[in-house]
Amino acid sequence: MFNFLPHSVLQMSAIFLSIVIEAIPFVLLGCIISGALQVFLTPERVRKILPNNKFLAILVGSFLGFFFPSCECGIVPIVTQFIRKGVPEHTAFAFMVTAPIINPIVLFSTYIAFGNSVKFALLRGIGSLIVALIIGSWIAYFNRTPILKTALHDHSHSHHHHDKAKRESFGGNVWSVLVHGIDEFFDTGRYLIIGALIASSMQVYLPTQFMMQLTSSKIVGILVMLILAFTMSLCSEADAFVGSSLLSLFGTNAIVAFLVFGSMVDIKNLMMMKRSFHGKFILQLIALISVIVTIYALVL
Repeated sequence: MFNFLPHSVLQMSAIFLSIVIEAIPFVLLGCIISGALQVFLTPERVRKILPNNKFLAILVGSFLGFFFPSCECGIVPIVTQFIRKGVPEHTAFAFMVTAPIINPIVLFSTYIAFGNSVKFALLRGIGSLIVALIIGSWIAYFNRTPILKTALHDHSHSHHHHDKAKRESFGGNVWSVLVHGIDEFFDTGRYLIIGALIASSMQVYLPTQFMMQLTSSKIVGILVMLILAFTMSLCSEADAFVGSSLLSLFGTNAIVAFLVFGSMVDIKNLMMMKRSFHGKFILQLIALISVIVTIYALVL
């Protein structure tokens, strides 16, 4: 039926559809969780749960993902909602970088992908915790750049009074969760589509073979794998299987960099971050994650 189209366009369409189909359930789940946080999580509850000490709050955020699993596809709406509800930014971002990695599903899939080897699952988990502690500390003690776009704060306040009237009954609460979840899904979904489109076109038109020839040195191999992780935009549940297929070509250091970085930064995730966070902050965040992951992979 579509035989008149060039092969590369058909290939790009297939990759685009696979990215979207793989990501949509996680984005939807993330948006529903975001809706639940909007309705049930009050600033008072946040203050009761979290320790006042900034470093301890970063540690809590880092390990929260183990009990609150989320793929990176759906993490941005949850983090945005956390910040709106008074969760400190350093805790929210520590959660954002570890949740797609230290959740049991991802650790188990990594273990299986590398032939029942604990080594890569462990290196991946430790790498994510190191990044979370450094990113959280940077946000807590050094960052002066505004993070959340002001329009999102206004949007949150406009919903507040609308919710109060419905909070009387359980049915009203469930309805509010669904309304917020659907709003968030359609807001975030378009950025997922744009991200998937860019990621699929880069997978087809970026000369991967040329990049794979650049494995002469350890540092070059790591940088190539960071670029591949970013452009391939795989879900954290699936990327370990791709990583294991490239192990013989790139070696342990580069593959660990691929597994850690890809779950924190990819094209579809970047598009969703762009909706919620200031551009300057996003650039600083990505630069810092890139440096930390590169150094971590080099010293392994």
